[in-house]
Amino acid sequence: MLVAVLATGGKDSALALHRVLKKGYEVKCLVGVIPLREDSWMFHYPNIRLVDLFAEAVGIPLVKTETSGVKEEEVEDLKRLIEKLDVEGVVSGAIASNYQKARIEKICRQLGLKCLAPLWQENPLDILKEILDLKFELIITGVYAYGFSREWLGRKIDEAVVADLMELNRQYGVSLVGEGGEYETLVLDAPFFKKRVKIISAEKVWKDQSGYFLVTEAELENK
Repeated sequence: MLVAVLATGGKDSALALHRVLKKGYEVKCLVGVIPLREDSWMFHYPNIRLVDLFAEAVGIPLVKTETSGVKEEEVEDLKRLIEKLDVEGVVSGAIASNYQKARIEKICRQLGLKCLAPLWQENPLDILKEILDLKFELIITGVYAYGFSREWLGRKIDEAVVADLMELNRQYGVSLVGEGGEYETLVLDAPFFKKRVKIISAEKVWKDQSGYFLVTEAELENK
């Protein structure tokens, strides 16, 4: 099947991409949506512009569009982009967000496309363990829930971080995979990457009880 994969540069879309590549799907392109406001309902905000570098690292063409980030309007922006693509299906990294999945499914129904969500309803801890087993290299780029602190920004996700996330889940109900928007990530390397992303410079932006790790310069390097 010829598919387009919704990509943010984060762990969920990267793992979904890994799964469909492993199953033999032909990935025609990655699809990136760049919100112009921080509080988008559908799309990543911190470092989303690095999706270009992510696509280059993976070696798959990227098609992208900007969106106002306004609720529902951004869904129409995504639909306008997808309807231009000559594909049979759309792949997303949705795990538990009915809001996100329902809107992508609606777009696919309207355009007569298959909607694939390879991570849907899987155990969050199993997903994190799979990411570690596959030796994904990724960092936390945004935290937006009670229990997180500035020190989380830029942390590489490893066994210690997973243990800390489990504790936050126990104490505050934080989703282990950040499916409620509690945290966001950036994948720097994965088994299917042709090159890896190297961060040259970054800064931590913190306000009240949330913040993000803003990558100001990055480049690709050989593996």
